Amino acid sequence: MARLVKAEFRKLLATRAWLLVLLAGGLLGGGLVGMMTLVGPENFDPPMPGLDTEEGVRGLLGILGYTAFVPAAIGTLAMTSEYRHRTADVTFLFEPRRSRVLAAKLLAHGAAGAAYGLVLAGTAAAAFFGASAARGLTPGMPAADVLGILARIALAMVAYTLLGIGMGALIRNQAAALVVVIGYLYAGEMTLMMIPGVRELYPWLPGGATAALTDFTAVTDAMSEQLSADPVRLLSPAWGALLLLAYTALAVTAAIVRPMRRDIT
Repeated sequence: MARLVKAEFRKLLATRAWLLVLLAGGLLGGGLVGMMTLVGPENFDPPMPGLDTEEGVRGLLGILGYTAFVPAAIGTLAMTSEYRHRTADVTFLFEPRRSRVLAAKLLAHGAAGAAYGLVLAGTAAAAFFGASAARGLTPGMPAADVLGILARIALAMVAYTLLGIGMGALIRNQAAALVVVIGYLYAGEMTLMMIPGVRELYPWLPGGATAALTDFTAVTDAMSEQLSADPVRLLSPAWGALLLLAYTALAVTAAIVRPMRRDIT
């Protein structure tokens, strides 16, 4: 098992993709949060609550949840590239017990998702506190709570990596799997929130669970205002964490069971 995990890490480090992933985490975390903190959410169009309020800080940090497409793509590529480049043939011949191979893949790429989450959260924290100090601004939330939200966002990134692996196990075609994953994250759930009678499902979807985990209500409130409808009620952070964990467990099950029940080619 140790050799299998080592082999998966070698695959990760064999290209420059992992450097680009960490760079993306730094740019999205430090760059995006730093820029928005310097500009001030109250100057956005439409304006958001200022960072001197707890609501403003939660709204700013919660936006990082929408960077989940990066770890989701990491997981999807990890699985679909095995079939695209036909390396699955060699891998499963080397170790016929597919469950061990897939467990190693989940461990290695889960660690990659954790690395992305740590870089994202770490650079976001540095940028937020640094830009706030540069503006002479006292954030409306204690530093410990800010770090707590960022830690939950980092954990969510691990979950989305594993969700991507599960999707890659269900859809072998790499391009199709990426379109489905990224399209769902950016368009699917947003579209559902616009449909009366269906929008109530949003809190039970992965995006709704992530929003609940980070207590990010800015998008649901904005959508409700545009539609002149009552705001969608998110779950509590604890229930959001449990729901996201349940989705992760389903993805892990799919990633292990599905490849074991079908031929390689």
